[in-house]
Amino acid sequence: MPEYVVLQVTLKEKLIGTGSKNLKELEAVINEQAAKGYRLHPVTTASAQSTGFAGGDRIQATLVFEKTK
Repeated sequence: MPEYVVLQVTLKEKLIGTGSKNLKELEAVINEQAAKGYRLHPVTTASAQSTGFAGGDRIQATLVFEKTK
């Protein structure tokens, strides 16, 4: 029977310019699960604008990892 782990990571967009401020955090989550024997399966994202003082949009990434045999 397949085994899965589902995690969410919030990517914070830069206030000025393009790209995410915390891609290293996303990379760390993926590598941590890979070290445990999981592979990244599907990824879904949802975006929301920030109304906070620091600004920048947020992208909520839902990561599904599948246990490798």
